[in-house]
Amino acid sequence: MLNNKNILLGVTASIAAYKTANLVRLLKKKGANVKVIQTPKSLDFITPLTLSTLSENPVYSEMINEDYKTWNNHVDLGSWADIMLIAPASAKTLSKMSNGDCDNLLLASYLSANCPVYFAPAMDLDMYKHSSTKKNINNLVKSSNILIPPSSGELASGLYGEGRMEEPENIISFLEKDLLNKSPLHGKKILITAGPTLEKIDRVRYISNFSTGKMGVSLARVGAELGAEVILIKGPTNANINHINIKQIDVVSADEMLEEVLNYRKQIDIGIFAAAVSDFKPKNYNSKKIKKSDGFNEIKLTLNKDILLEFSKFKKDNQFIVGFALESNNEIDNAIKKLEQKKLDLIVLNSLNDENAGFGYDTNKISIIDSNKQIEDYKLKPKYEVAKDIFNKIIKEI
Repeated sequence: MLNNKNILLGVTASIAAYKTANLVRLLKKKGANVKVIQTPKSLDFITPLTLSTLSENPVYSEMINEDYKTWNNHVDLGSWADIMLIAPASAKTLSKMSNGDCDNLLLASYLSANCPVYFAPAMDLDMYKHSSTKKNINNLVKSSNILIPPSSGELASGLYGEGRMEEPENIISFLEKDLLNKSPLHGKKILITAGPTLEKIDRVRYISNFSTGKMGVSLARVGAELGAEVILIKGPTNANINHINIKQIDVVSADEMLEEVLNYRKQIDIGIFAAAVSDFKPKNYNSKKIKKSDGFNEIKLTLNKDILLEFSKFKKDNQFIVGFALESNNEIDNAIKKLEQKKLDLIVLNSLNDENAGFGYDTNKISIIDSNKQIEDYKLKPKYEVAKDIFNKIIKEI
């Protein structure tokens, strides 16, 4: 859930700041991009060198850089973040956040953030239990900030009780669970087909197409990041993915892909059929290499079963199905015909006439047509961003 997320970590003046070194390390291991803002007083507890080395980014502390020629743009920092995490959050910082005070870069960035803000308090027992602290925390929660409750244990004062900043491993777990529970596709099961199929002629030759599988893999990644359980049925390509929410099933031929699709047809909520399935296969497979000396001069072909058409025969009313159409002429008409014949909820149209789109590229340019034949055109984008557009449309429709 944290992979590719931009996380802005705020560090305040608390002895618990020493834990942020491990927190940054764990966030990076999860695939997050991390930038750190330290309050000036927090520099007494942990050095910027440590956190910049671990985050692989400069650490920000002052509004104006030391040379007084440039300033650290709090608006840019707040806008960059997908998540803002303030850990440790001292009693003083909580008070300022609650009252809208803004006397350092961290607070300015907090007020500029347009993303979820999580805060992990750290202070002594009596400070945490004080009515003013409780009031500030309640105000922050009412303002949609998310509390990561402190744990109980031995405190810096020697007292034992509530007020310890939660351990980094538990903060990571809290973030992932909260993001998952709030994800728009949490609890949904999605089937995605990707890549080409390979139809064997003999032991060394085959019929296929130029599909790289990049579009389908991008869709699988975005679906998983949105909280869905993804079943990715993928033909033979170098495009692979490793994600805890994705089950990848590798197939070779159209028949194998159809078999796997039908195995999962009853279980899924959403089906996205992005694979470039070979329309034809050799009528006869030769288990040995065909020799030129045999005088072989033709290959007889037969049609593969249409996977999407076969699936549509069993489609349940509560399933949402998306197809793809790659066209070179009469594009809209052909896509709409496919939409209707196969009982689709959406169809994604690729044109062979668009530059840097379709097979073999990292970018794509699509149009999405819904069941009411309404057409929405999109600009050329990286396939990961195209996958986001497709899922945004699905989420609006389901």
